[in-house]
Amino acid sequence: MEKIHKSMIRNITVLIFFLLSSVIGHGQFGIGATVTNDLYQRLSNPDDDIAYGGNGSFLLNVGLGPKIWIGGENVSLSIESQAVIAPLGIALKDFKGVGAVSFPIMAKMNFAGLSGLNREGRFGLSIGGGVQYNRTELFGLKNSYEEQGVVREYFKTYVIQAGYGFGLSGFTVHGFVRYGFNPDLEANNFHIGLQYDFNAPMLKRISDPASEL
Repeated sequence: MEKIHKSMIRNITVLIFFLLSSVIGHGQFGIGATVTNDLYQRLSNPDDDIAYGGNGSFLLNVGLGPKIWIGGENVSLSIESQAVIAPLGIALKDFKGVGAVSFPIMAKMNFAGLSGLNREGRFGLSIGGGVQYNRTELFGLKNSYEEQGVVREYFKTYVIQAGYGFGLSGFTVHGFVRYGFNPDLEANNFHIGLQYDFNAPMLKRISDPASEL
């Protein structure tokens, strides 16, 4: 399985290299921030044959992190990372504690309105993938579970994400679905929500037209 993972990472790296080569000729670059609100998320810990591994949370799940773009109005490549906090994440089946956090790190291809570099309002889509680090039961892991050997540490998953929405002059809003898996650990994660991207140089041009002169 380790060989499969290495092969997957190598193939993704090669693909990103060729995609980057195809869009870099457009000559536009952006840097800014991305904000997410997971309407629902579920993290599933590696199976320990002791306690239920799932941890879910609705609505109050907020993510924030940096994002960069390179490409043009029709297509761009972006790289982003986030810290996603779910303070009310719990396992309903057997309550062990509260809170969850995840750190997705992804590369994406963005088309039309989601390129982050378009001046006119358009709809568009994005697809991408990467890795995500997760942890559940951040606070109050019950002693009764610790005594049985339950440990809640960070675990890694391989994630894929797709999104569709609207963008204009450096700002985009779109719905997304992200799924992660790690067959070696029998762990997974699922997120569905809204994402907001802010390309600072593009937004500055709109607020200060003189900056383009």
